[in-house]
Amino acid sequence: MNPTVATRSLGDLVAEAPARAALFDGLGLDYCCHGQRTLLDACTAAGLDVDAVAGQIVDLSGAVDVSDAAGSAPEMGDDLRTMTEQIVASHHRYLRQELPALEALAVKVEGVHGENHPELADLRALVAALRADLEPHMDKEEMVLFPAIGRLVDGQREFPFGSVANPIRMMETEHEQAGDVLAALRRISGQYTVPADGCASYRSLYARLEHLEADTHLHIHKENNVLFPLVRALEASPAR
Repeated sequence: MNPTVATRSLGDLVAEAPARAALFDGLGLDYCCHGQRTLLDACTAAGLDVDAVAGQIVDLSGAVDVSDAAGSAPEMGDDLRTMTEQIVASHHRYLRQELPALEALAVKVEGVHGENHPELADLRALVAALRADLEPHMDKEEMVLFPAIGRLVDGQREFPFGSVANPIRMMETEHEQAGDVLAALRRISGQYTVPADGCASYRSLYARLEHLEADTHLHIHKENNVLFPLVRALEASPAR
């Protein structure tokens, strides 16, 4: 066993090298909502050989020394406001465009193939539930939490909702709920395996859902494992 890699958290490993996100997604290792788990604990729970997974991680790193936990994660002095703006411009914008389109596509595919594939009714309902969860979630981040983070960077320490940690805890709970829906979508779709009679729309639906899953995992990881710990640390530091 490589103890250095095995005892690192999944979130830390992805923060150091984002290319590992795709590897963890492919292995079914939750690095976003449960990114605090060590690689050893996550592999044990999933029934995976931790040495084999650690070897793949090193290969993705170009066989470099990954013992430095700092990696590419931002430091306290970095501009947290810029981080929130980037999350909105990339992940939020993508979800606001893609979720309505995917819900409509899921309805269409169920209408054509639902008789032969009754699981599509559950899949369509889950896509609708994911949209119903994530759209107001993004509204709360954009209208409440992210502006508060900007004010925190400017030195404000008192907010109507108390500590900034309060809305952060709510966002983390909602992230876990979204993660559960994504996991259910993967199960119901048979790991996004298109059946032999699947049409082009069926293939498009599954491909786009799988891409949304990967993007949302990375989105949640950036907030849970990078942004939120830095915000908590900043709030705990002496006011300027």
